[in-house]
Amino acid sequence: MPLLLLRLIAWFPLGWLHALGGLLGLLVYALSPTYRRRLCENLAQAGFDVDKLAWRCAREAGKQALETAWVWMRPAADLRDAMEVVDGAVEREAIASGRPVVYLTPHLGCFEITAQYCVLNAWQPPRSLTALYRVPRKEILRPLVEVGRKRNGVELAPANLGGVRQLLRALKRGNAVGILPDQVPSAGDGVWVPFFGRAAYTMTLPGKLAHAADAIVLFIFGERVRARDGKRAGFRIRFQALSAPLSGETERDARQVNLDLERLIRTCPTQYLWGYNRYKRPAGAPPPPQDQETR
Repeated sequence: MPLLLLRLIAWFPLGWLHALGGLLGLLVYALSPTYRRRLCENLAQAGFDVDKLAWRCAREAGKQALETAWVWMRPAADLRDAMEVVDGAVEREAIASGRPVVYLTPHLGCFEITAQYCVLNAWQPPRSLTALYRVPRKEILRPLVEVGRKRNGVELAPANLGGVRQLLRALKRGNAVGILPDQVPSAGDGVWVPFFGRAAYTMTLPGKLAHAADAIVLFIFGERVRARDGKRAGFRIRFQALSAPLSGETERDARQVNLDLERLIRTCPTQYLWGYNRYKRPAGAPPPPQDQETR
């Protein structure tokens, strides 16, 4: 039944789903004090105008929820038609180097479309992407996530030691891997470093993988674009290189990833998932520093 529901949602045009998702996002924002408080607190922490952006951010979060079914269930041709690449020279230069690539896909825009871009882009032969993902706790959701994400050459690696080894093997073969850099890691897999001026438990995996496999690290995100001027709703695939190569020093690399992520979010702040509990303390993790310098 859940799979049938996803297929039903995906049957509608993307623009319709964005319109409906925007309304649902506003409804959740209005009815959930906990969600509303977290979204506003995170926006304020980042220095944005809460009164100006909060409702817009809630609307975009609702769009993200419904577009996921569309990305998971539509044919590859429809996904290709919905994508427009900008900043493509950044990625071309990285791949032309011959080194493997670690794609960092934050909770910004449509992060589901970016994995599909990596295996469906038209300017080079098809290639595989191994994406790290957190296995859903609810048994009923596991097959949905796997069916939706494991398409067109995307391979999945669970967020555990075995999955990390799988990512490293993929990089050693010259393949690409994908990671959500702003997902709170489990205790022992992260360090407390600043994110918009507040200590956030941040994964150390991107730097470790890049150092172990001599990989290039790129940010990639799918900016949500509404239908206008005769064009259908879709996604701009955008890239951002790191401001400096990662050093192999765990805490320093985590700090740099967060600083570059902040820079990326500022280009499109309404499409970041500010309602995500980014500053939570994982079970078993040490407490955050009380007086940590933010820069």
